[in-house]
Amino acid sequence: MFLKFYGLREQPFGVTPDPRFLYLSPGHREALASLYYGIDSGRGFLALIGKPGTGKTTLLFQLLEKFRGEARTAIVFQTQCNSREFMRFLLAELGCEILDQDFVRMHDEFNRLLLQEARAGRRFIIVVDEAQNLDLSVLETIRLLSDFETPRTKLLQIILAGQPTLADKLASSKLSQLRQRISLFGGLSPLSSQETESYVNHRLRVAGYGGEPLFAPGVMRVITDFTEGIPRNINNFCFNALSLGCALGERLIGMAVVEEVISDLDITKHISEVRPAPAASLWSSHSAAPAGASEPEGALSPMEARAYMQRLAAQLSDWKRRVDPTES
Repeated sequence: MFLKFYGLREQPFGVTPDPRFLYLSPGHREALASLYYGIDSGRGFLALIGKPGTGKTTLLFQLLEKFRGEARTAIVFQTQCNSREFMRFLLAELGCEILDQDFVRMHDEFNRLLLQEARAGRRFIIVVDEAQNLDLSVLETIRLLSDFETPRTKLLQIILAGQPTLADKLASSKLSQLRQRISLFGGLSPLSSQETESYVNHRLRVAGYGGEPLFAPGVMRVITDFTEGIPRNINNFCFNALSLGCALGERLIGMAVVEEVISDLDITKHISEVRPAPAASLWSSHSAAPAGASEPEGALSPMEARAYMQRLAAQLSDWKRRVDPTES
């Protein structure tokens, strides 16, 4: 571990959504403020959209922390389910186990909990994470949950959080009733190079680092380009960079270490090699392939592939002359 080597109390680039490490970029700050305002105003349905790894779950934990003590909350992560399973997951998050899984009974139990919290003057907040995985029928079930209300206020606040494909689903004409009920759409974008540097330094400070910058000037632009400014990718990259830096005894992470990590994390080195298409596929089903145009065996080097294509082109020209003598 590199913690002692770099003077850190704890792991700064972990994989869990710890709100203590939340870095509020301008985009994250705006999204958090919008969600907070929506809940505080009792708007009912809210949505948070962002690419995988942009920090949606961490932001939601931070949001719910702001309402701790004044709200009953639940976060549902299991979203590849049907409506019955969704209600069971939701009630389980609320501390209720319905063994017979009768849908009507589960619905009644949820209604009882909702009214109980309303009489106590507490908010009721449900977060559905990875909501892009929900079937349309389950999204319709969630919409019907929002019908619990009094003439003056919504009894339930629901946040749908997911990847951009969630927005695609909500734009469907089949979900027009649900989309009309969503009052606010918050969005999270990848970090810029400057924001990436601030993000990394913030996490290092929270983890107890108080020395000179650990990353050399200029490397953050390269890190941002490689990670596409996605916080989860940045965490993984920096973990590997500090691990390698520690192994090499490097107190400052420079370009050499960064380039080595890029090479180590380059997944394209591990994908299956793409072989040239069989020569027979180059000819129509009504024509015969020219003699000698057989598929090469094994993967070709760039030089071999070029020679093969040149030979194939010559064979094609010869074949066309034999099929059509007027061809010259």
